[in-house]
Amino acid sequence: MNDLSDPLLPLLKKIASEDQGAVRQLYDLTSSKLFGVILRILKRHDIAEEVCQDVYITIWEQAKNYDSSKGRAISWMTAIARNRAIDVLRSREEKIVRSAVDGDFSDEMVSSLAQFSGGAPDLVENITLNVCLGEIEQTPRECVLLAYQYGLSRDELATRYDVPTSTVKTWIRRALISLKTCLER
Repeated sequence: MNDLSDPLLPLLKKIASEDQGAVRQLYDLTSSKLFGVILRILKRHDIAEEVCQDVYITIWEQAKNYDSSKGRAISWMTAIARNRAIDVLRSREEKIVRSAVDGDFSDEMVSSLAQFSGGAPDLVENITLNVCLGEIEQTPRECVLLAYQYGLSRDELATRYDVPTSTVKTWIRRALISLKTCLER
């Protein structure tokens, strides 16, 4: 790909040479797109702004590693923005899950649930779910959360807890039965 087919390539080359003026130009040309990607993932303006700033710092630091033969500059930058936003989202979700696993139903956890749940009706369901999760023994509760929230397989959970896969299956089955019973009350 040559400089003419990718208008951002010359700017990335200048940034790789530590040209600070090029960062401002790149920001002016791309920030609305990258911010939009980040905001769609995080759904919080304040956090998206911080992540967007981190993305441009990463672009500044990694511009020398950009390889135009692998794709357009905007695609590379969008991937950085998307991946960073997903990392932040997972980190925030993990904090919520850890709180639920630990039985910590603090105001911070409730407000975090509201941010990711989509509103008040979902918030009530999430609080109910977390109360029911709090009634399950710690290890089976962790297994359910790790399996359903993060997609860990039974084999991965068995390795993590150093038990046979059949034990993990039993823990999850019993925990889900317990959850169902609690949620039907």
